[in-house]
Amino acid sequence: MHTLGYIGIQVLSNERFVMLTRTRLLTFAIALLGVAVFHALHLPLPFLFGPMFACLGAALAGVKMQGAGQVSVAARTVLGVAVGASITPAILGQVPLMAVTLAMIPVYIALIGLIGVPFFQRICGFDRVTSYYAAMPGGFQDMVLFGQEAGGNPRALSLIHATRVLVIVTLVPILLAGPFGVSLDQPIGAPAREVPLSEMGIMVVIALIGWKGGERIGLFGAAILGPMILAAILSLGDILHHRPPAEAIMAAQFFIGMGIGMQFRGVTMGELRHDVAAGAAFAVILAALAGVFTLLALQIGGAPMLEAFLSFAPGGQAEMTVLAIVAGADLGFIVVHHLVRLVIVITGAPIAARLIWGKSK
Repeated sequence: MHTLGYIGIQVLSNERFVMLTRTRLLTFAIALLGVAVFHALHLPLPFLFGPMFACLGAALAGVKMQGAGQVSVAARTVLGVAVGASITPAILGQVPLMAVTLAMIPVYIALIGLIGVPFFQRICGFDRVTSYYAAMPGGFQDMVLFGQEAGGNPRALSLIHATRVLVIVTLVPILLAGPFGVSLDQPIGAPAREVPLSEMGIMVVIALIGWKGGERIGLFGAAILGPMILAAILSLGDILHHRPPAEAIMAAQFFIGMGIGMQFRGVTMGELRHDVAAGAAFAVILAALAGVFTLLALQIGGAPMLEAFLSFAPGGQAEMTVLAIVAGADLGFIVVHHLVRLVIVITGAPIAARLIWGKSK
């Protein structure tokens, strides 16, 4: 009997593995089709937008999809290394010059909260916990987790933040190519054949150590921040002189785009009309607010227009890094501002929530 039970469990396990593999292969095929279509139509950012919109369309059509798991997370380490390798002594010397624009970030976050919480609670009808964490422009997973622990609606939070990222990632390139007149076909890195094998080996090692080491010590966004810190140290130490090869950065775009689109799996018409619509409307509000702070950063802080805009664009850290790379912007300037935003939101949001709700009881 025990043997039969064990065999039954193994059969079910094997069947599940086969099913997951087929679903994952289908997802990859959909994402690759998106890349091919965008390439054929000469549309911008085919490795980011192609998978994103193809998987979004499939998700809304009810197609069952499966992500790449740890492979997708590993793809983010490429961006971490790319950012870290771009941090040089010259960029560190610019940090004091960023004092004004960095000081604007807490004000920016406070305004987002003052606008966002009433918007979600009074206009969209969400409860106060869900409204609060839906408004906070922090890391996607962190805001969903914090909101769930505080009693909010995790499904609504997931859809709202996924929609925020989707809309911002779609709007930013349109604005860059339009009003800003920025070309989105800047070189993203040297081809693999031009990057020394020794440096590629170093990149692989620091990507793995930074990612897993960061997770071990509880570093938020460990897949990006861990490798970024190590790459920055080696770049400042004159050991690392190249970004990851272009092929690796394109692969990172592919998995990030696929992941954004897949967030809408299983969405219902009711959720589209309520949660997704609310997230889209708030993303447009955020984009307008980011535009205001971009002008302030330009006039008061003397920041370059492109860097200021990308620094205040409230998208995900990985997505903004990709857009900064393809726009040829100063990665160091932009990443410093996004890091400050994320640190303030991730560390401050739960504390502020307890203080506010503690006083209201």
